[in-house]
Amino acid sequence: MIPIGRPLPNYRCLIHDEFEQPVFVGQAGELLIGGVGVFVGYLNRDDLTSKVLVEVNGFKYYWTGDLVRMDSSGLIFYVGRKDNQVKIHGQRIEIGEIERCLLDSHISGCVAVKYGDDHLVAYVQGSDISEEDLRTHCRARLPPFMIPSIFVVLNNLPLNANGKVDRKRLPSPDFYSLGDSIGNIYNSPSTEMEERVHGLWCEILKVPEKKISTTATFFTIGGHSLLFIKLYHLYQSLFSFDSRSLTITPFLQQATIVEHAKLLEGIRHADKQLKAWQSLHITEG
Repeated sequence: MIPIGRPLPNYRCLIHDEFEQPVFVGQAGELLIGGVGVFVGYLNRDDLTSKVLVEVNGFKYYWTGDLVRMDSSGLIFYVGRKDNQVKIHGQRIEIGEIERCLLDSHISGCVAVKYGDDHLVAYVQGSDISEEDLRTHCRARLPPFMIPSIFVVLNNLPLNANGKVDRKRLPSPDFYSLGDSIGNIYNSPSTEMEERVHGLWCEILKVPEKKISTTATFFTIGGHSLLFIKLYHLYQSLFSFDSRSLTITPFLQQATIVEHAKLLEGIRHADKQLKAWQSLHITEG
């Protein structure tokens, strides 16, 4: 983030969220500027004036459209423009922050976009970097909800006549063919439990069979947190366990069909042992 300083004498700065409430220290919000330099409004355009000027505690402030954060010392840091924000699963995401993070990985260019309602896709220009390298780089620097679902590495980003990235010419991402981190090899289910888990993944992610490898990670083939919670609840219903006997954490830590099948086999085995013990106890009694 870029530091932009502190308010000048005779000026005031506020940082508010989308509900026009003050944010906490370190939290991003829109910058409001008040003081001697704030104009009185647009001539004969009260509609425009009401959109950019607001009164707070008796003082008039201007909505800048800039997203910033303030540290504990009062120093303000620039995050990006409000109009470059997207909202995914209730989280407001500053696209520019993701792009700046990617540019720190020594690539020559990138653009991040919202794809559909659920996914962030990063298009990266480079030849010596892999999707896994980019994902690892972002994990170390961004919160989980800001990490793109998929990274598309291109030799060159398409440009328009003005030299800017032509978003209309960006290729559609293929969530399913890029999901496996080991050479994009398709690994089919090898056990009855893997078959059942594989079927649930296809149902949840709405993809045909033979598109999801058993070693692909849920979050790299179009999955996200809300779908994962739905999947976990399906597991609980079908395999009759609650969060006390098996929490969601190990499923998150090992988010492949193979590992999920092992976890569910463990639950099934423990259940069989318990029933056998109960039967023996009743017989002996």
